[in-house]
Amino acid sequence: MGSKTGMLDQIDPADRDAFRERRYIVAPHLIDAALAEFFWSYVHTKFASRLLGPGGKVSPDSLGGYGDPTFDGLLEYLRPHIEARCGLSLHPTYSFFRLYRRGNALPRHRDRPACEISVSLNLGQSPAAPWPIHVEGPSGRVHAALLAPGDALIYRGVDCVHWRDAYAGNELVQVFLHYVDRHGPYADQKFDGRKTLMRPQDEPGEARD
Repeated sequence: MGSKTGMLDQIDPADRDAFRERRYIVAPHLIDAALAEFFWSYVHTKFASRLLGPGGKVSPDSLGGYGDPTFDGLLEYLRPHIEARCGLSLHPTYSFFRLYRRGNALPRHRDRPACEISVSLNLGQSPAAPWPIHVEGPSGRVHAALLAPGDALIYRGVDCVHWRDAYAGNELVQVFLHYVDRHGPYADQKFDGRKTLMRPQDEPGEARD
C-alpha cells in the first residue's frame, strides 16, 4: 500500500471540489491489488470457518460481518486519505464487509447517520467483470461506478441514493468503511455507539453498501 505520505501525495486536489459538488467520487487504486487479494482470502477463510453472519437488512441473502478488527483497522488507517479526498475532518464509525453471491441485490436507499461519509471498496470478484454500483446525487444524475479490486466509491451516504441490481457473477467481496464529519451534525455517531473501534455491538446498525 505504501506510506500514508505517499498515498496523500497522489491525491488530486480536484477530488475535493468534485466531492463537494456531486457528493461522490470514484477513487481508483485506493489500496494495492495485492492487499485486496489478501482481504479476499481473509473473508473466504472466515467463510470456510463459518464465521460470517447475515449481510444486513438491505441485503439479507448475502453474508458479512460488523466491526471486524482487521477491517476496523483499515477504516482508521485510510481515514487521512479519505479526509484529503473529501476536504473534511472525520471520525470513524464502523466497518462492515459482505460476501455477495449470484442473485444478491441491493435496493435503492440512503444510509443512516453513522454512514454520513461512506467508502465502498472492492476486494475481489469472480469473474472479473465489474458489478455496477448506481449512485444518484442531489442533482438527480445517476452514475454507474465500475470498480476493480482495490477501487472504491466515496460518497455521502446520507445524501446519495445508491443501489445494485441482481448480481450475475459468482461472488464478490466488498468492505464498507463509514465515517462522520467531526464538525457536522452526526459527530456523536463516532465509533457507532461503541467505546472504541474493533469492538462488537450488541445490536449492530444496518450496514449499507
